[in-house]
Amino acid sequence: MIFYLSELADNPRAFLVFFAAFAVAILIGLSFHEFTHAWSANELGDDTAARRGRLTLNPLVHLDPLGTAMILLIGFGMAKPTPVDPGRLKYGPIRGNAIVAFAGPASNFFFAAVASIPLRFGLIESRYDGIGRTIANASSLEEFTFIFLYFIVLYNVLLGIFNLLPIPPLDGFKVLGGLVPREVAIQLSRLEPYGMGILMTLIVISYVTPFSPIGWLIGGVSNTIFELLV
Repeated sequence: MIFYLSELADNPRAFLVFFAAFAVAILIGLSFHEFTHAWSANELGDDTAARRGRLTLNPLVHLDPLGTAMILLIGFGMAKPTPVDPGRLKYGPIRGNAIVAFAGPASNFFFAAVASIPLRFGLIESRYDGIGRTIANASSLEEFTFIFLYFIVLYNVLLGIFNLLPIPPLDGFKVLGGLVPREVAIQLSRLEPYGMGILMTLIVISYVTPFSPIGWLIGGVSNTIFELLV
């Protein structure tokens, strides 16, 4: 939001649409993400999440109050982790877990792709060049819908890429474990107790210094995917 603060301030209705897109992306994007973890684990033989009521799209089941507050306050956060018993998964605890982990970010890319269809094929258009000018000057239902879908796509692409970072406890760390030789995966698993500390350190560095390692890691990839979609 900070990048479009002046435009949003000049157009209160656009701000409401922007906030609605943010809320939908968080409520549905994160819920779909965790549901997909639960569904893929269940399909691979582990019904732990299903037995705990996580095989649902109900946001109240998946959202974590602290994680949601972090998203609102600092731009990074998380939902309640989906419980998985890797030992029960088809293809083994490492590769099976990697498949379950990848399913979450894949769901965000799917959500983004579906939301991008009206934009990609010109079904919903803006009269203005650039999202900044659109936000500042939007006045029609079509332009407000354009803003809404634009940010639904953007937020879900960012969610997907962020969760694919190879840092525990993010999904990308488990995906990486499934791609490397077993011996390497076992060695990498020793980093798990330090993962949250590493992640939070990188986030703090991104906020207190001009160098943003998180932004650098996800910026280029997310921009490329976003451009391909819209």
